[in-house]
Amino acid sequence: MGLKDVLPEVMAEFPKMGRADIRDFKKGIDGAFKDFVREYGEVIENFFYPLKIFLSWFEKLLVGTPWPLMIIIFAVLVWLGARSRVIVVGTVLASLLIGYLGMWEDMMKTLALISVSTFVCIGIGIPVGIVMSKSDRLQSVIVPILDFMQTIPAFVYLIPVMMLLGIGKAPGLIAVCIYAMPPVIRLTDLGIRLVDKDVLEAADAFGASPSQKMFRVQLPLALPNLFAGVNQTIMMALAMVVVASLIGAQGLGSNVLKAVNNQYLTLGMMNGSAIVAIAIVFDRVSQKFGKRMQKHSEVIHG
Repeated sequence: MGLKDVLPEVMAEFPKMGRADIRDFKKGIDGAFKDFVREYGEVIENFFYPLKIFLSWFEKLLVGTPWPLMIIIFAVLVWLGARSRVIVVGTVLASLLIGYLGMWEDMMKTLALISVSTFVCIGIGIPVGIVMSKSDRLQSVIVPILDFMQTIPAFVYLIPVMMLLGIGKAPGLIAVCIYAMPPVIRLTDLGIRLVDKDVLEAADAFGASPSQKMFRVQLPLALPNLFAGVNQTIMMALAMVVVASLIGAQGLGSNVLKAVNNQYLTLGMMNGSAIVAIAIVFDRVSQKFGKRMQKHSEVIHG
């Protein structure tokens, strides 16, 4: 029997063999992860419990604060960040319109989720970016992880998050952070690496310690990239509010999901427009604040 006679039989059996191996491989991974959830699920849930409590408290604070006071707070914060009358007036008008259309409470819930997730991303992302900028080897390890976090469909990592933490605010927050954190890490690393080497040599010549060089030279000069990373993190967090609503995150995203499921065009357009309005305000304020900080840094170090 020649090769021509054997080859068709092998080719016919190969897909069946492959399917069996893949099926066993999948069962093994699923079983191992279920065992991990049973063994450590409660520990992981307790670890994130303080974050859940803080998010719930912050959400109740925003929802319970009278709307006139909240609009004044928004106006003051926007003015402190942007120093632009146009943006302040636009923020106030957008807030009044959202309240008039009956979406005020949902907007407060969305703001709570976005605010907390942004602070978590910044608190973790900037230190990771700083450490990554110091080591090419560490960068080569972290960059593929960031690529994976950014490119994998969000619905895929909702599965392990939901299995570990169930349904509610905390898993929604974790899902948003996974998706939104990579930009601030990448751009912090990039900003520090782009600092002029002559400036670093001058700092060394003046006897600056590594911490002084980082916090007084590199980070101030990296502010444009750093604030660009924060800006992109906020935008990506807002883009996740609808997906996060699938696992219990409340707010404007849950109404958009309801509109999709029930084919309510007006409900979807109204809540989607509210998300866009929040995104525009965050974008303009963060950009203006970043430019002001950069000019301030240039004056000090100029």
